[in-house]
Parts: sequence; C-alpha cells; structure tokens
Amino acid sequence: MTGSGHSRVLKILHIDPERSWGGGEAQVLGLLTYLAAKGHQNDLLTHPTGPLFARCQHLNVTTLPLKVRNDFDLRCVPALRRLINTGNYDIVHLHTKRAHALSLWLPRSRNRPKWVVTRRMDYPEARNWYTRYLYNRRVDGVVAISQTIRDLLIRAGVEPEKIRLIHSGIDPWRYERETDTLMDSGAEKVVGSLARLEERKGHRFLLEAAADLKARGLKLKYRFAGDGPLRVQLEQLTARLGLQEEVCFLGFVANTAEFLATIDLFAMPSLSEGLGVAALEAMAAGKTVIATKVGGLAESVLDGVTGILVPPKDPAALVQAIAQFVQAPALAEEMGRQGRARVIQHFTLTQMAQHNESFYYELLYPLR
Repeated sequence: MTGSGHSRVLKILHIDPERSWGGGEAQVLGLLTYLAAKGHQNDLLTHPTGPLFARCQHLNVTTLPLKVRNDFDLRCVPALRRLINTGNYDIVHLHTKRAHALSLWLPRSRNRPKWVVTRRMDYPEARNWYTRYLYNRRVDGVVAISQTIRDLLIRAGVEPEKIRLIHSGIDPWRYERETDTLMDSGAEKVVGSLARLEERKGHRFLLEAAADLKARGLKLKYRFAGDGPLRVQLEQLTARLGLQEEVCFLGFVANTAEFLATIDLFAMPSLSEGLGVAALEAMAAGKTVIATKVGGLAESVLDGVTGILVPPKDPAALVQAIAQFVQAPALAEEMGRQGRARVIQHFTLTQMAQHNESFYYELLYPLR
C-alpha cells in the first residue's frame, strides 16, 4: 500500500535533461528516493555526466542518458517517442522547462501515460496561445512549488483545476545537530549566504549592506557559499568596498549542513525566487533568515516569526535587519527554533514526494 492510499504500483518516466546540480535536481532525487522505496518503477532520463545521473546509481531507478543542448535541440525526439510508445508508462513527469518544451513533439493518448510538469521558477509566462497550448493541452497536470507560481500560471491562462500546489522540501534531520549551536554574544557574528553567484540572487546588495554596517562600527564576517558567472565581479566589488578582511567566497559547497553550522544569520537577498530551498535549509539548521519579499520566499519565511522579509534591492533594509538580530541574539535564537519547527511541519522531502504521488493517482483515477 502506498502513502496515498492506493496499492497499484506505477511505472513512471522522469525527464530532467539538466547537466548541473541545483534545487530542482535535489527535489527530483528526493522524489525518486521516495517512489523507489514505495515500490514504483522509475525510469530517469538525464544528462549522463550530470550529478543527478550519478546520484541515482544507488537507487532502484533505471537511469537513461539524455543530452539536450537547448529548447530547439530535437535530436532526441525520435528515441523518446519510441521509448514512450513502447514503455507502457503510467506517468511521464517533466521536471524542467527544457523537458516541458520537448512535450510538444512527444506522443499523447487519451488514457495513458498522464503527463505532469513541475514549474519551479517565478518568472511570468506570456499570456498567449503557446502558453495555453503547452500547459492546458500538452500536459494533464501542473505542479507549482509556490502559491506565487500558481498565481502567475493562472494569470497566463493556465486552467486552475490543472494546477496542484506542492511545496519543495528538504530533509530536516540532516540539520538536526545544528539546532544546538547558539549565537555566542561575545564572538564575532557570521552572516552566511548559500546561492549561485548570479544576478537574480542579489549578492551585491548584501555586500553594500556589509560596507554600511562596517562603517557603523559593527564587526561582522560574511561567508558566501556557491559559485557562478558573477564570482569575479562580486570579488571586485568586495575589494572596492574595502571588505577583503570581512568577506569570504567559498565556492561550491557540497555539505550545506556543515556550512550552515558555521554561521549565525542567514541572508537571502534574491530578486526572484520560486520558493527558496536554501532558506528552508537554513531554517532546518535553526538559523534566523533575512530574505527579500519576492516569489515564494514569503511562503517559506514567516515575517516576524521565522525571520524578517525586506524589500528587494534595498541594502538599507538589510542593514537594519542584520543589526537588529546581532543586537538581540535571544530573538534570533527563538526565530531559529520557530523556523525549524515550520520546516518539519510543512516542508519535508517526504511530504513533497507523497503529494506528488497522490497527484499521480488523482490524474490516473479521477473521482467520478
């Protein structure tokens, strides 16, 4: 018997052609881990040299190579059509925008397989025939990882009844030992950030806030975990602001729990965000979160309860929030405890996977 109350084992084809590792791939791995443990048969199409391909080797999952260079690369379509026509799948789950674009060229039938797409990014879709066709005709169900994304899809003309809100999740037990790490009132505080170094993550506004805090005499350290195309530019900005002694760029960090154990406050100054999995990880580690009020961050972080939400592109607001927590460590500790409790209650990988599994069954066996 599965967690959704159905006993029928499903055969599911998952398509995620990304070569890199990100929050979306972590969600796919968590979903596959759950579904395989429940006895479902899972085939995964992903890039053969990507981390997702390698990390699924220890699971009871059939991993198949898929190379897609861009949204217009259709070389894989004939092989995909043969696989779907002969695979006897119950569900085809498209986990990325690029995978969704492929659905335009893949076979459809009235009964099986049912097609599901997960939408993770909070950029608006154009309200036109292409969007309506892609979401209303080419797939049977749409998973939105935040209410913000669900609302954007509806405004673009996607039928509301097709959309299921399923938040992303994490494994909070990886971070359990970190909750006992309290802010030492006498030590120099560390502000941490965990994000790819790209424009939409807003790192430069945190650096500008750091320069302001330094000018005010507040001695802090800053650790930036993550790599990306803006690394050199951000390092140059750090030097111009005179923050070489305060700021450390760590590059890609594989063990996020270990990194979060080294910081006191977590900052996420994003300009856009689907949900903010890094914020959930920080909350699971008992860290107070200072984040921008964009996308799904307002759903993951409760303003004034598990952290503070500030306007995007506003270094002054970041200064005020950071200073408040540095000067009131007891408040930061209490918000950290509230954050961990919120993650356990609403944002676990198991909950995410169970909701996806239930959605599969609802599409296959709709109530009459």
